Amino acid sequence: MSTHSPGTADRTPLAQRSPEELATYLERQRRAYAALTERGLRLDLTRGKPSTAQLDLSDALLRLPDGVTDADGVDVRNYGGLSGLRELREMFAELLWVDPDQLVAGGSSSLTMMHDVLVQHLLHGGVDSPRPWRDEDKVTFVCPVPGYDRHFTMLASYGIEMLTVPMRGDGPDVDAVESLVRDDPSVKGMWVVPTYANPSGSVVTQEVAGRLAAMPAAAPDFRIFWDNAYALHHLTSNEAKSADILSLASAAGHPHRPVMFASTSKITYAGAGVAFLAASRENVAAYLGHQQFASIGPDKVNQLRHVQFFGSAEGVRQHMVRHREILAPKFAAVDAALTAALGGLGVAEWTRPAGGYFVSLDVLDGCAARVVTLAKEAGIALTPAGASFPHGADPRDRNIRLAPSFPELEEVETAMAGVATCVALAAAERLSDVG
Repeated sequence: MSTHSPGTADRTPLAQRSPEELATYLERQRRAYAALTERGLRLDLTRGKPSTAQLDLSDALLRLPDGVTDADGVDVRNYGGLSGLRELREMFAELLWVDPDQLVAGGSSSLTMMHDVLVQHLLHGGVDSPRPWRDEDKVTFVCPVPGYDRHFTMLASYGIEMLTVPMRGDGPDVDAVESLVRDDPSVKGMWVVPTYANPSGSVVTQEVAGRLAAMPAAAPDFRIFWDNAYALHHLTSNEAKSADILSLASAAGHPHRPVMFASTSKITYAGAGVAFLAASRENVAAYLGHQQFASIGPDKVNQLRHVQFFGSAEGVRQHMVRHREILAPKFAAVDAALTAALGGLGVAEWTRPAGGYFVSLDVLDGCAARVVTLAKEAGIALTPAGASFPHGADPRDRNIRLAPSFPELEEVETAMAGVATCVALAAAERLSDVG
């Protein structure tokens, strides 16, 4: 029998309650959900987009650039400069802990650069490939889960098979990764979001990064697609430093293994920012060698605009502090709502990330799709259950990616209270069925 003080919520785990207590709890959650649906909400937690207030932080870009020449006196309105403006590369090389000569400043989307690198390997192979990947019997990638859905859909679009490994607090399950790549030459690469991973918020430690850089691989051209999308997106003053994967791989004798990507899509304007690729000098030369047939150069006017807007690497850091001041309260609201409604009940676990754009919510096995459906019917749009897994298939149907960045703070608070109600109802339904 559970007991609790009058006026306080009963925190006895649902699985430990008697059938009668569980039935009472289920009825209470049904009433709470009915009240929720009557509110006529229209809230959206599906996409990790910057809010209007965050976009407003960069509006000075609209009055730039001042002048039309870069630091070398070259007219940015004209052809050329495939590797991007030198001063922009120097600025972000400092932030990403890479050599400017190993960094390419491209267009607005790092996803485009990832796609280009993948297709180049499929069509031509890499600098250390025995043959183009298209000529292999099979191409397989290792995919930490939960992970970024666009990584998975990109691979699926080319028929590349995906092998999943768990994403842990310190990065991918490196033991599982090592066992997959050691003996199978079809395993040509893996995805890693190393800093504040999507959606878990995990940060790859230097130790895990070192093992990934040094591990034996059956494929001589094994690649780590190191998507450092959230390297600068801190939610606290204790800023995580990304592992130096390029130096680690070079020291381990695998200099061509990692290819790093980053962008300002969530720093300035999504779709009108700048993107970056960093790799060994040989990989950079190969990438640009193929790009010369596809591009006359990036938007150097926009690159100059960003150089002038930030001024320096420190200017970027200060800009991200202003982002943090907008975002951090929203993430705190997610945790507060889930803790208030679900803490101690044993029906959900969620991350408390120190950066990035997402919270990863795990509910009872078999309940994620039900929670998403309940939320939709109550006017709260969530990312589809399973979206953080290849082909949208979460084998345990438990993970939900929460994206609190875009709505206003009050909307986040309202939406998360509603999500918590849906989680509680789905859990009570499931445990009642089991009982």
